Amino acid sequence: MPTDDSYREAASVEELTQRNVETIVELERKARLNCSFSDKGANFIARFCGSMTFVWVHVVWFTSWVAFNTLPKEHHFDPYPFTFLTLVVSLEAIFLSTFILISQNHDARISERRNHLDLQINLLSEQENTKMLTMLERIGEKLGVQVDDDPSVRVLDKATRPDQLVEQIEAATRLSGQKG
Repeated sequence: MPTDDSYREAASVEELTQRNVETIVELERKARLNCSFSDKGANFIARFCGSMTFVWVHVVWFTSWVAFNTLPKEHHFDPYPFTFLTLVVSLEAIFLSTFILISQNHDARISERRNHLDLQINLLSEQENTKMLTMLERIGEKLGVQVDDDPSVRVLDKATRPDQLVEQIEAATRLSGQKG
């Protein structure tokens, strides 16, 4: 993973973004390594179930099953209406849905972690921007530069309070829910 100094020494935007990409790839790799055995198994099964190979395996399996049990002969292990096939497919559906849910839960945990990281970076960015506005205002005053009394700059000069934003969002959501 890139070091703090390597970010400062980037020669171009492309180099900086490449380092960012490498950092995220490394974080994802570490997250995959920290998966439990059951998460890894469920992810593998979910990926396989979402492939055309899975579809073709089932096409061949169902065709063979039906053909074997409908060909003229003395004994069929699952004659029409294929009750045993229905049981097997139902059990498969139960297990596959469970594996897919486990995989989705794992993906949701990773997504929640990414969202938390995004939020922390955004809050840090906002705090840095607020500090820069304050510093620019002080520099302007020291240099005798006329500072416009822009009300939006005065508002943006204040630190953002995430707890107040959440309250505003919840209030707006409640209002829009009442109107709809």
